[in-house]
Amino acid sequence: MKYLYLILFCSFTVFSFGQPTSDNNLHFDQLASRWDEAIPLGNGQLGALIWKKDNMIRFSLDRADLWDERKAFAIENHKFNWVQQQIKNNSYGIVQEWGDAPYDRSPYPTKLPAASLFFDLAKFGTVVSNVLDLEQATNILKFKDGRILRTFIHAYKPFGYFEITGNNVSDLVPQLIPHQYENSANKDENKSVVEGQNLARLGYKQGNITRTSNYEVLHQKTYDNHFFEVVLRWEKISAKKLIGYWTIVNDQKVAPSELSLKKYTEEKASHLHWWSNYWSKSSITIPEKNLEKQYYLDMYKLGAVAREGAPAITLQAVWTADNGGLPPWKGDFHNDLNTQLSYWPAYSGNRLAEAKSYTDWLWKIRKKNSDFTKQYFGVDGLNVPGVLTLNGDPMGGWIQYSLSPTIGAWAAQHFYWQWKYSMDKTFLREQAYPYIVESATYLKNITTLKNGLRYLPLSSSPEYNDNSVSAWFDNWTNFDLSLAHFLFQAASEVSTAMGKPQEAKNWLKCKAQLPHYATDETGLQVAVNLPMKHSHRHMSPYMAIYPLDLLDINNPQEKELIESSLDHIEKLGTRAWVGYSFAWMACLHARAKQGKEAVINLQKFAQNFCSTNSFHLNGDQKGGQYSDFTYRPFTLEGNFAFAQGIHELLIQSKNNYVEIFPALPAEWATASFKNLRTMGGFIVNAEKRGDKIVMLKITATEDGTFRIFEPKTLMHVSTKKTLQKDNTIQYVKLKKGQTVNLCSL
Repeated sequence: MKYLYLILFCSFTVFSFGQPTSDNNLHFDQLASRWDEAIPLGNGQLGALIWKKDNMIRFSLDRADLWDERKAFAIENHKFNWVQQQIKNNSYGIVQEWGDAPYDRSPYPTKLPAASLFFDLAKFGTVVSNVLDLEQATNILKFKDGRILRTFIHAYKPFGYFEITGNNVSDLVPQLIPHQYENSANKDENKSVVEGQNLARLGYKQGNITRTSNYEVLHQKTYDNHFFEVVLRWEKISAKKLIGYWTIVNDQKVAPSELSLKKYTEEKASHLHWWSNYWSKSSITIPEKNLEKQYYLDMYKLGAVAREGAPAITLQAVWTADNGGLPPWKGDFHNDLNTQLSYWPAYSGNRLAEAKSYTDWLWKIRKKNSDFTKQYFGVDGLNVPGVLTLNGDPMGGWIQYSLSPTIGAWAAQHFYWQWKYSMDKTFLREQAYPYIVESATYLKNITTLKNGLRYLPLSSSPEYNDNSVSAWFDNWTNFDLSLAHFLFQAASEVSTAMGKPQEAKNWLKCKAQLPHYATDETGLQVAVNLPMKHSHRHMSPYMAIYPLDLLDINNPQEKELIESSLDHIEKLGTRAWVGYSFAWMACLHARAKQGKEAVINLQKFAQNFCSTNSFHLNGDQKGGQYSDFTYRPFTLEGNFAFAQGIHELLIQSKNNYVEIFPALPAEWATASFKNLRTMGGFIVNAEKRGDKIVMLKITATEDGTFRIFEPKTLMHVSTKKTLQKDNTIQYVKLKKGQTVNLCSL
């Protein structure tokens, strides 16, 4: 009788979905007074921050491909073997002057802010409600006299819209504000790259604005005959309604008279339809509602900054700092961590179209990166600069990381993930296979065999020993070594999938020629004979645990190494961590099935390292409670690593199997998710109550075998038959489009 009751319970359990609700919205009773606390809107190409400055409602406008790409770093002057020689000669100062100094000395190349538009707040009166509606990706400002200002950036068209309703709107006229490029008083202000150097250092002439009764056009010349324009237009529909739009165009002109507002209702409907579809891709429900809210805010940000046809996610994406200067770290592409972490939640979060914006951009600059590889490293194949411009040019900086010999391997992981989570044969053939194999070819060419083992000429680990000569190692760091292990293994796997068995065998031979990881009683070391000796913001020595999945907590031979490594990190403390460190650490704890510790780190991130609008501000915003970094440069990667930390609690894909609810804290009595994605192209819905999976629904997007590591026996809800087993793995074979419903006994 008890068994029958369990079957009925599994069959008829109600599964609650967790789409963003009003509780997840940003909701304030006033406008923010800082740009990095503003309401963020975006569509991957355009962005806006809505806040208050000088008693104005200020829209800080941005476009992702606004760049000054003038060259400051002479990469062609030297090669990697020259760097090696200077280290031997004890003359590393000239390397720093060549490779590192231009990044700090020159204001370009850099991401550029666009402009601002404003409304006179005095004409609106007192703000009583300021809401970011996540479901609609719309900011709604309500005023004491009943007027409402709604604004959104269209989900996939290059326009931002605003609508004002209420009392007389005739005097509520918007205006554009250009950024100040001619400001000689502050031109020589000595600001750091992190603070954002003054715009006047770029040497632009001040832009000019053309105005009529219902539109404005800002024309801003930049460099080498480049320019951009910001177009603003509005129309009074009635005494109680005004609508308008703005757009930014790069190196082209748009006449406002050619654009109409008559289709505003249709545009709003198509915008809402896109976001409705986006939110339907997946959802989660967890007991700790502040973490759930941060999760939905971060997944909203992913939808706002990643889009087909737009550039990859930079440090600030479409929310360039509006503080009179250049963005922190020039708002560039940091491939030594930041871009990679920014896409972590897109795969298991079932947002593969958004994830593909990264691989599309990497594919677009592939030829330039290949040329860089040949010129600087002196070998054929493909590597990627760690710090680079929109068009793929290296920008210099601390060259151990900005010109790292293994960054291409980390970029290649995203081609691997895009293929494994989609099982798209066309993508495998046309992009994943060539990109991964070209990257592996480079790594094979740059390494040399010594006593049967492969070694790099020089190795490093981001940013261990910062920018000193001691940041270089003559033996493998675990960062570089784990990336090499991953890349050769991935090259073998894509070669096998392409029907090239001998090629696959050759790549596995290269992998077998790599040394084992450097370890001691503390677990994974930074490099051979060098344990992590102090608190450090980068978790790079532990890449083999996550994100590379080379070590598995379910493997008894690797369990102690993983646990020792994480224990050692925690013992060293968090004083040198920044925000993303806590989010990454949460992922590492989740991989070790240490759910309580993972959640503690997620809580610290959300509570101490985020602005009131949920932006990751790098430093501890509660006066250094957990970190000695208390500054507030805004970058996005911490937000997205946090979202992936939530996914890692709920579902994990690794080593050709899946684990459901692998790291839930014991205190979480229930948790559920809808439409998360696994490697193999499976879409999974699940709910757990107590220690049992009461609902598990799996849908195959391609033919395949769903393999799951689950201690409790799983059975089919409809047939009451248990799953087939292969040692500790249960499995079910599915055809494309087929769905199976399971629950645990």
